[in-house]
Amino acid sequence: MVSKDQSIGGIIFLLCAVIAVLYVVTLFYPAWMVNSGWASKEADVRFWVIAVPVFIAFVAIMGIGAWIGWTMATTPPPKPIEEITTEIEKKTTVEEEAKPAEEPKEEKKPEKKKKTEA
Repeated sequence: MVSKDQSIGGIIFLLCAVIAVLYVVTLFYPAWMVNSGWASKEADVRFWVIAVPVFIAFVAIMGIGAWIGWTMATTPPPKPIEEITTEIEKKTTVEEEAKPAEEPKEEKKPEKKKKTEA
C-alpha cells in the first residue's frame, strides 16, 4: 500500500519530469510552439523560456535574503556570556547558603538471610 506522502512525492516527481522535458524541448526546438500557434517567432520563445526561470530564481533568492534579513532585524541579541555565567554563579551560591549543613546519614544495609541446609 502506498502512503499519502509517497503518492504526493510521485505526483511531484512526474510533474517536475514533464516540465523539465517540455523546457528542454522548447529551449532547443522552439519551432513546435511557433507551429502550434502559441508564439509568433522562435526568438520570442527562446527569450521567454530563459527569462521566466531566471526571473523566478531571482525572486526566490531575493525572497530568501529578505526573510533572513527580517529575521536578523527582529530577533533580539543574545545575552553576553559574562552575564550568563554571573547569573549561574549567583544561583549556586544562593542555593548553597539556603541549604542547612546536613550530616551524612549512614544507610543501613539489609541483612542477608543465611541458607539453611536441609
